Amino acid sequence: QVQLVESGGGLVQAGGSLRLSCAASGRIFSIRVMGWYRQAPGKQRELVATITSGGSANYADSVKGRFTVSRDNAKNTVHLQMNSLKPEDTAVYYCNAEGLSGDFRNFAAWGQGTQVTVSS
Repeated sequence: QVQLVESGGGLVQAGGSLRLSCAASGRIFSIRVMGWYRQAPGKQRELVATITSGGSANYADSVKGRFTVSRDNAKNTVHLQMNSLKPEDTAVYYCNAEGLSGDFRNFAAWGQGTQVTVSS
């Protein structure tokens, strides 16, 4: 079983920065894509950014130019650098990973979520 553990959330003023990190552990053969999603109160979970093992990144329009996703394939970690934060970025941020487990089965795993609160 694959586990994801996030860190780095918190409270920040508008215009500030935060860096989220997520580490995957367990029986992992490979991870095709890692990324971040978020869910604000009363809203559906939405994609923030994803990155493939080859380094191809995809961003939600609302965060382009402000957020940067990166990953370390050797350490099975993904990071989200969030700059110029806005109050509307307030949400619980979830790490996601999809790939092949050690017994060559497809997996899709989620972290427990980390709260990001941006004050105005």
